[in-house]
Amino acid sequence: MNKPKKAKENKFTVKQHINVIMRGLKILAAVPQTVMVLKIFQSVFNSVVPFINIYFSAKILNELAGEKNQNRLVFLILLTIGLNFASMLIKSIINRLTEYKATDSLNALLKIYSDKLFSMDYVDIENPEKQQEFYEIRQYHFNTKFGLPYLLGTYYGITDGIMPVILSVAMAFSLFTLKIPVNSPFVFLNSPVAVIIVILILACSILLSPYLSMIGGKIWAESTAEENKGKHLFYFYFFDMIYGSERAKDIRIYNQKRVIDKSAEDFFDFRFGTWEKCAKYNAKFSALSTGVSYLSNGLIYLFVALKAFAGAFGVGGIVQYVGAITLFSKGFALLLTNIGGLVNNTAFLDKIIRFLDTPNKKYQGTLSVEKRDDNDYAIEFKNVSFKYPGMDSYALKNLNLQFNIGQRLAVVGMNGSGKTTMIKLLCRLYDPTEGEITLNGIDIKKYKYNEYMDLFSVVFQDFKLLPFKLGENVAVSVNYDSEKVTEMLSKSGFAERLADMPKGLDTYLNENFEDDGDGVELSGGEEQKVALARALYKDAPFIVLDEPTAALDPIAEFEVYSKFNEIVGGKTAIYISHRLSSCRFCDDIAVFHEGELIQRGSHDVLIADEGGKYHELWNAQAQYYNENKKADNCLS
Repeated sequence: MNKPKKAKENKFTVKQHINVIMRGLKILAAVPQTVMVLKIFQSVFNSVVPFINIYFSAKILNELAGEKNQNRLVFLILLTIGLNFASMLIKSIINRLTEYKATDSLNALLKIYSDKLFSMDYVDIENPEKQQEFYEIRQYHFNTKFGLPYLLGTYYGITDGIMPVILSVAMAFSLFTLKIPVNSPFVFLNSPVAVIIVILILACSILLSPYLSMIGGKIWAESTAEENKGKHLFYFYFFDMIYGSERAKDIRIYNQKRVIDKSAEDFFDFRFGTWEKCAKYNAKFSALSTGVSYLSNGLIYLFVALKAFAGAFGVGGIVQYVGAITLFSKGFALLLTNIGGLVNNTAFLDKIIRFLDTPNKKYQGTLSVEKRDDNDYAIEFKNVSFKYPGMDSYALKNLNLQFNIGQRLAVVGMNGSGKTTMIKLLCRLYDPTEGEITLNGIDIKKYKYNEYMDLFSVVFQDFKLLPFKLGENVAVSVNYDSEKVTEMLSKSGFAERLADMPKGLDTYLNENFEDDGDGVELSGGEEQKVALARALYKDAPFIVLDEPTAALDPIAEFEVYSKFNEIVGGKTAIYISHRLSSCRFCDDIAVFHEGELIQRGSHDVLIADEGGKYHELWNAQAQYYNENKKADNCLS
């Protein structure tokens, strides 16, 4: 049978393998050291217990076959029981602690990724290639366990293999030093040649067998890309598509079960085919590995039996040496298997390292932003143009725009006109491709990045709330001013809903987070009010609202508009909307079209320009509302 086709060929030199593995071990330094140390102790005691039984069993058998001293036999038996009891007790305690702490190590691995995502430049977060890269890493982590989980597992495996090797060498050393009497027909086994042959047979067992297993196991690593594709189809498409009420209605109305069942059937056929290929390929090498191991061990056991039969040692020695060699073979095989696993894991680990090494190219700046009680900040776009990475066309072209202190600026335009892109540039999520943006006359790149970001409170159109407590969501902090949070929620129109919350500000915004059922799921409009309260709580000089009322009903929308000046206070406010009727409270309106600022002025000025884009958009929307009004009159 042909070997299954690799998803992607990855070639690494020995030096590259070592470099990747060593770098991976450095990354594992993030795992709590308590776990790593406990694992070493666990491996020691897990290894010691079998050797206690082997060693003292040999002593007891020798005593039974020899002098049969009852006192010595009782002493050996009690000592064996005592050591077993003590070792098992310590082993049980350490195993329990290690199991308890193991969760910390798994969480620490996940935190490595989250810390990187938190610190990455936003341009990389939005980069589809980086998103795909992280998606694959996440698939490896949770599905096939390749990458950091596998590296951690091999660390555990190597520590489990080292101690048996050390103890078995110490226990089996005398096998090669004890001599057969010269009058025995098997005296030739005393010769260095015989010892070398035995060692070579042992080496064949402990080297060749794991190597064959490694080759067989390599196919699973090579098929991981196909496996991930199948699991993505099932878990993130098929299962996720069925689970959840948002799709349940359509599935029932249109009887989509037929299509879903066919997709599931294709998935199982696909996955079984991949599994069958890998299993058959792996079985050949596993069988060879097992055969080599049993054959080699059989020859070693024959050597031990012949030396015992010839009088080199007693019957207890057979138990001691056979047991020691068996544990040596297992321990050394475990070492080599895990080392081979490290080799198979290199490609996945290298992908993780390259992701974690993604450089932050955004200049962070060195100037401090002046703290002003009067919020006298002036921002200006000067000939700013911008292209998204990998795009040929400009999202913004030659933008010149200035915000005056305390100004209410509405930004309007069709989808794709550049409104949200302008906000991303304003907040330094991206830097301009051409031109510059200044704060009080200084390029914003020169300011310390975090201090500059503190100037802005933004409610993005695709904002997200955390599944934490309501108060924590508004304050974005565990410790917060409850009165201030309540005030901001009231300003955003959430006061009435707050009064109905089971635990007030301590109510979780997720039903699954509360065992007593007091968690809540907010509607889209309610979430938008909480997001607005969050922006107000930050109390930044600039507040940016990107479609802030898109999910609100007309009454709630009117409340926000009527109290807009009260809500914003003396801040500079930038208001983005598709609905031109909602922008009339702004004295200044900027009209964007195809990435350019084409008009600016008050509503009255812009509507008077009958050839302008604003006039065109206004009348298009006004006509729609007028038609609805006529229809309502007819129905009444």
